[in-house]
Amino acid sequence: MLPSEELPRPVSTVRVHTVRGAVRRTFGSLDTRNYRLYFTGDLVSKVGSWMQTMAEAWLVSTLTGSGVAVGATFAFRFLPVLLFGLWGGTIADRFDRRRVLLVTQTLAAVLAVALWLIVLTGVVQVWMVFGLAIALGFVIVVDEPARHAFVEEMVGPDRLPNAVALTSAVGNSARITGPAAAGLLIATVGTSWVFFVNAVSFFAVVGALAAMRPAELHRPHRHTDRPRVREGLAYAWSITEIRATILLVAVVGTLVYNFPTFLTLLARDTFHGGAGLAGFLMALLGVGTVVGALTAASRPRPTSRTVVAAAALLGIALVVAASVPTEIETEIALLPLGAVAVFFGSTANAHMQIWSAPQLRGRVMAIYTLLTLGTTVVGGPFVGWVCQNWSPRTGLAFAGCATVTAAALVAAPLHAARARARALVAQSTLPTAE
Repeated sequence: MLPSEELPRPVSTVRVHTVRGAVRRTFGSLDTRNYRLYFTGDLVSKVGSWMQTMAEAWLVSTLTGSGVAVGATFAFRFLPVLLFGLWGGTIADRFDRRRVLLVTQTLAAVLAVALWLIVLTGVVQVWMVFGLAIALGFVIVVDEPARHAFVEEMVGPDRLPNAVALTSAVGNSARITGPAAAGLLIATVGTSWVFFVNAVSFFAVVGALAAMRPAELHRPHRHTDRPRVREGLAYAWSITEIRATILLVAVVGTLVYNFPTFLTLLARDTFHGGAGLAGFLMALLGVGTVVGALTAASRPRPTSRTVVAAAALLGIALVVAASVPTEIETEIALLPLGAVAVFFGSTANAHMQIWSAPQLRGRVMAIYTLLTLGTTVVGGPFVGWVCQNWSPRTGLAFAGCATVTAAALVAAPLHAARARARALVAQSTLPTAE
């Protein structure tokens, strides 16, 4: 008989250990107290933000009946990001990022209160919504790069990819409850109360930031010189890995990340539904995004090959969603579309952060923010125009074809660079003639 230590473990025990290992890999960053606080507060805040995003789209659609105006709402929000976003990165690299976030989150709450009041009192006009969207955009200019760059300070470099993916899971899981809750509130108590709920939700993340232990943060070394935009741009473009990701994120940010516009118009014009259907479509997309984010969280450090493959799959998923003929098939297609969309975003974000120096990360993340949010200034109205003049399905298909094409164009030089590197390695290992 074998000694007890040599007996094979039961299959059930092996499975339990495998599951525990997978869970530990996926949620490992939550072992860090500061990040655990941030994770919880950010989840509450993001639910409120997605409620407001859905309510804003529906409010403007109701006020104007125009798809272009719906797209323009988000374009106005991100116009300051397009114009000044890179300077936001210098602020994130110069000042304490935790304190910067305390200020930006408080300002965002004040703007949500203002939107709630003008809708509640019945004085709202579309130009007011646009004006508050621009004001929020100036907050986003600083908030987004500081938020992205702050992740490593909470968890350290080893857990950065995992924490980036979990942070994406927070934002995208909010797509499930946020739009659905917004549709329910709009139908029962009115649009204004959605904005009030969003204002209150900001205090969750403000409280989390205030409760952190600053001594446990991994603060980067900051140079005494004033950070400059040009330095960040030159640095990011000089690194091949970051440059390839930048090109892909530019296409996806401009054409693909306009889902509130796509789905609001799809619900209204294609399926002739109301706010409830639009919220349901966003919630379905959100279910997929959670799966995609958790998949990214369980994977090791992302490579450029992973980023390119994710972009190609995203383009294919968009074309499929545009091609299916019925409402139920479209709803099913939104699940994998959401998964691949957030997997690409999380992977690209982590890839750019891994390849950037900590003292320059705010400016590198400002480029990421510019490409994912600022480009909607052009992409939002353009997508709305395509959807209005042809159909929402046409808009989805166009975005998908452009993404697949970009992935193919980026993959070719990356493959050639790898081939050259392998050839150089092979030459260096050849024996020399004596």
